[in-house]
Amino acid sequence: MLTIIFFFFIAIVVIQLSYYLGIFAKFSFAKPQNFTSKKISVSVIVCAKNEEENVKKYIPILAEQNYPDFEIVLIDDASSDETLEVFEEFEKTYPNIRLVKVKNNEAFWGNKKYALTLGIKAAKKEYLLFTDADCYPTSNEWITAMTSQFTMNKTIVLGYGGYEKIEHSFINKIIRFETVLTALQYFSWAKIGNPYMGVGRNLAYKKEEFFNVNGFIKHIQVRSGDDDLFINEAANAHNTTISFTPESFTYSKPKETYKEWFNQKRRHVSTAKFYKMFDQIQLGIFYCSQFLFLLLAIILFAFQFQWMIVLPLFLLRYLASWLVVGFSAKKFQEKDLTIWFPVLEIVLIFTQINIFITNIFSKPVHWK
Repeated sequence: MLTIIFFFFIAIVVIQLSYYLGIFAKFSFAKPQNFTSKKISVSVIVCAKNEEENVKKYIPILAEQNYPDFEIVLIDDASSDETLEVFEEFEKTYPNIRLVKVKNNEAFWGNKKYALTLGIKAAKKEYLLFTDADCYPTSNEWITAMTSQFTMNKTIVLGYGGYEKIEHSFINKIIRFETVLTALQYFSWAKIGNPYMGVGRNLAYKKEEFFNVNGFIKHIQVRSGDDDLFINEAANAHNTTISFTPESFTYSKPKETYKEWFNQKRRHVSTAKFYKMFDQIQLGIFYCSQFLFLLLAIILFAFQFQWMIVLPLFLLRYLASWLVVGFSAKKFQEKDLTIWFPVLEIVLIFTQINIFITNIFSKPVHWK
């Protein structure tokens, strides 16, 4: 039995190295990216539901972007707080703000995709740039940096949406590490020609891409996925690129407790079962191989079976993954996470297992 486990461990190490060195390294070791303004007309789209305090802080930051031709489409998705009133004040203050008021629709009640569809249709510009109501860009060059990656062929741009750093908070490190690892994956797969997801905190595409796939119609009844399910359907090797200059980043306030973050990740993970089959398989193999690498290594070390071979393979995998994740974290300006990599990875592995099991027995709560 130990012999079988030993050879299985070798296979798992090969799989892990294939991911880290064969795929993720394409982004991790990529040259720095530059940007220059394309001066195209842009609609920045923000959908909000009961986000009164956040929109007060962040919409002025969007309105003050250093860009010659843009509008901001503010979508109030039937908020029960003062979000709509705040939006109406902004509409009076800024001439380039367009307001879309969404009333509850019986067929699409509580569905963010319905609200976004109305906002996209109301947008006057051909290029759309999305962020969430609780997000803010890192600089006033955000629109320039994101839209600079558009070309005649590249009509979808995937950006990085990070979370604020909280000093002396371990849960904050876990949240930011998971965000870095997720971005590393979808940036790397996009770079090798198989884009499979993006995040609504920072995403851009030409309006025609939305109508080419009939918007969100194929997954309109799925409460989440206005970002990743849309990209999974619409993006391909020819029309998709990435933006990873620091000026193109957005940030949002992270959850402060493990329970809050756990429930948030449950919602995110629940959409993966609607991805294309290849994407489900590649994600499944990666996360399963992560867990099996750790489990099989513990078994082999416990019995000291072929430890002179197991130990170098164990260290090789950790060295490769540490370097790849470390260089990516530096690109995302999260290099403080690098030293914590082994611990954070272990915590994240068991959290993902917990999320998978929990989602089997109960459904996560989505946009209300």
